Amino acid sequence: MTDAIRTCILSREGSPRDGLIRLVLSPEGEVLPDIRAKAPGRGAWISVDKAGLAASRDKGKLRGALSRSFRTGEIRIPDDLEDRIATQLQRAALDRLGLEAKAGYVVIGTERIEKAARSGRLHLLLHAADAGDDGARRLAQAWRVGSDREGSALKGLTLPVSRTILSLALGRENVVHAGLIDARAAQRTSEALDRWLHFIGPEPASVSCETESQGASAFPSAVPLTTNITEELE
Repeated sequence: MTDAIRTCILSREGSPRDGLIRLVLSPEGEVLPDIRAKAPGRGAWISVDKAGLAASRDKGKLRGALSRSFRTGEIRIPDDLEDRIATQLQRAALDRLGLEAKAGYVVIGTERIEKAARSGRLHLLLHAADAGDDGARRLAQAWRVGSDREGSALKGLTLPVSRTILSLALGRENVVHAGLIDARAAQRTSEALDRWLHFIGPEPASVSCETESQGASAFPSAVPLTTNITEELE
């Protein structure tokens, strides 16, 4: 991640740009998300989650902040801006996971993941939203054993997408669980997941994670989440 600091137009707080979301104006004056921060021209940065963005829109705060940022009142905020952002963040996170899989850093299948976990090679454990609890618990226990953390709360992260979506992201069939066996790959994937899960907000039914040091988390705040979903990196 880069160290560049940007100020959220709504909270007025400065944060590293890689954890924020950039908004840009189309030639027609429509506000669009620029998740990868690649679009040319002036941009406006936000750090709030989906609910906070919707509330700011309803109160008129978002329009005012965008007008000041883009130095024009001729802007159009699409009704589904929050959903567009969430969709792009999901795509970016799953694309990152797919890239790590192509590089050979992702293992799938309960037996292969369990073997990697028990041998101390597992750095990040992911589950589809429709994964069975028994399988997730079995892999979490193997991870704790392999990491010398028996008795801790270390466990995997349940993603808010089904096995169908996870399978498409990895280019395989019926992917229920996935494990990352490279520390840097786990870090990169965690960062992409952090942005997505922070923005969509807590979904206790499908997103949960614990580590030995921090306990349960459903990602309720804007605090960087990397330490919540990945093993400590050397």
